[in-house]
Amino acid sequence: MKKIQLRYFASVREAMGRGGEERQTAAASLAALRDELVALGEPYAQALGGGKAVRMALDQVMADDDTALREGGEVAFFPPVTGG
Repeated sequence: MKKIQLRYFASVREAMGRGGEERQTAAASLAALRDELVALGEPYAQALGGGKAVRMALDQVMADDDTALREGGEVAFFPPVTGG
């Protein structure tokens, strides 16, 4: 298990009802983390579920589904276009 920080921005933040949280995860990649979160049900499924256009970043660097998670990492979820 790894302890990670999750951050939510823009419409993802609105759907989640909060800007972030700390979680323990067994996920090895960002795709596995997203699947793990969606499996928890609402509000994760609404914000991050299949068909949702969501971008991800790991430690403030844009990342894709195959990006490996590490202990203490910060994962951000946000829509493809966000305002400044």
